[in-house]
Amino acid sequence: MGGSVTDNSSWQPPAGPGPRTVAAPSPFTPVTPAESSAAGRPGVTPPPVASGWTPPPKPGLIPLRPLTLGTLLGAAFQVLRRNPRPTFGFALLVTGLVSIVTLTIVGLVSFFAFARTITASAVDASTLQAGSIALIILSGLIPVALSVVASAILQGVIALEVARGTVGEKLKLRGLWRSARGRIGALIGWSFIIMAVAVIALAVVGVLIALLVAFGGTAGIVIGVLLGLLAGTAAVVLVAWLSTRLCLVPSVLMLERLPLREALARSWSLTVGYFWRTFGIQLLVIFIVQTVAGIITTPLSMLLGLGTGLLNPNGDQTGMIIAGVALYGLTIAVSIVFGAITAVVQAATPALIYIDLRMRKEGLDLELSRFVEARQSGDASVPDPYLPRVTAAAPTTATNSPWV
Repeated sequence: MGGSVTDNSSWQPPAGPGPRTVAAPSPFTPVTPAESSAAGRPGVTPPPVASGWTPPPKPGLIPLRPLTLGTLLGAAFQVLRRNPRPTFGFALLVTGLVSIVTLTIVGLVSFFAFARTITASAVDASTLQAGSIALIILSGLIPVALSVVASAILQGVIALEVARGTVGEKLKLRGLWRSARGRIGALIGWSFIIMAVAVIALAVVGVLIALLVAFGGTAGIVIGVLLGLLAGTAAVVLVAWLSTRLCLVPSVLMLERLPLREALARSWSLTVGYFWRTFGIQLLVIFIVQTVAGIITTPLSMLLGLGTGLLNPNGDQTGMIIAGVALYGLTIAVSIVFGAITAVVQAATPALIYIDLRMRKEGLDLELSRFVEARQSGDASVPDPYLPRVTAAAPTTATNSPWV
């Protein structure tokens, strides 16, 4: 009768010698002297070589493979301590200078503007007060412009540091600045375009709401309020969408050295299919750094309000001024430090996302591995792996390649 499919009898091979297959040893597996001598004698078969999974190389900041969320978040903070001088040190210098300039310009303008208002007559007081407020607002535009320029430069430096750190190279600030030469202007221009679009959109909506409120009566006020709420909601959604799709523009400008228009299209295409991942990672990083900064700065702000009385219980006016200035200076110093940390981490995050997306979509990890192996063997002729394929195939010059 036919056998059952649940038959437990084991299968026996046919009798007699048969062909035998031996796996060839991997060229990357070391062979012991005993195995080598045995392999040379007739009739002796070398032992089989065990095969196993080899993790991708990690020459520097990140492993050369598509990144997990934990790896990407860890690398964003690791940028600070891997090469602190051109990252945290430079960010601290930039943030400190912007803060000092802001306090100096706005403080001096505010002091002289309100000093004129106090000494003015009752007839001219309202006019001078309105002019003083306008002057203070205009004086604030200078620090804003300076902050935009400083932020753009910092983004470029951090993007280059992340790219160099990925292949295991560590440059000083001078080397990173030399690599960024010729691209800082495009990055600053991109930052000013963003600011100009935001200001124009805000001005148009603000003027429209003001006209409705001023000339529309009760209905105009209602429509103006509703328009403001609708415009605010739409602005939040639009900013989140556009900032996510275009967050890779600084990295593309610095690493692929493309013109601004092509960099916009490049960032847009890289984020196709990865919008929510890109948006979620950046939002998570912002939440982490802002939460940590709030935990540190909130007690200091409370101390600033209560500290003058605690440090000067006798009520001496001079002592209160000194204590207030000291606490205020401490709060500013802590804010500058955490501002520098936040700037580095938030600038490193889109650069890491850019490398991750190129590894996922274009196999950049293979190009990076090839580049690292060539540099370790002393071959300096391998082109920059971040440049576009067509550009990378052509001989590069000192002005086109940031790796020289």
